[in-house]
Amino acid sequence: MNASKKIRATTVLAVHKDGKVAMAGDGQITVGETVLKASAVKLRRMAEDRVLAGFAGGLADALTLFEKFEGKMKDFPDNLVRAAVELAKDWRSDKILRRLEALLIVADAKSLLVISGMGDVVEPDDGIAAIGSGAEYALAAARALVAHTKLSPRQIVEEAMKIAAAICVYTNENITIEEL
Repeated sequence: MNASKKIRATTVLAVHKDGKVAMAGDGQITVGETVLKASAVKLRRMAEDRVLAGFAGGLADALTLFEKFEGKMKDFPDNLVRAAVELAKDWRSDKILRRLEALLIVADAKSLLVISGMGDVVEPDDGIAAIGSGAEYALAAARALVAHTKLSPRQIVEEAMKIAAAICVYTNENITIEEL
């Protein structure tokens, strides 16, 4: 194993539709082109099970980002957007945090946000977000399924992740799904 290559967590997808949210993460952790782990869980529930969060990117950076966000959710337990914005403020003022190579997707009953390790907070227009190596494939599949089927958010994230896994070598079919 080459020590200069980063350990990376790959694809996470979330769909917010009809007052429900589902989030899926594949199980793959890679070092360069090598699969290090195939059954990782990249999703967490927080804020007394009112918030879902998933991570992708450099593993150590993603876990740091997760912990920082979880702390902000404790500070603002009923306000996902405020917790995300406060975390972004911390990033902008902290030289170490500013360079995290990771992304989070966070969601509650009202909002779906993508948070970057650069301190950005984005709410997608269509209630669909994907991060990680297979993000483009999962996002395209989810958008097509939302537009052309009556599937539930859970069914959409499951099918879209299977499509991404069939296309992206950094995404596998060991899918974990959480719902609110």
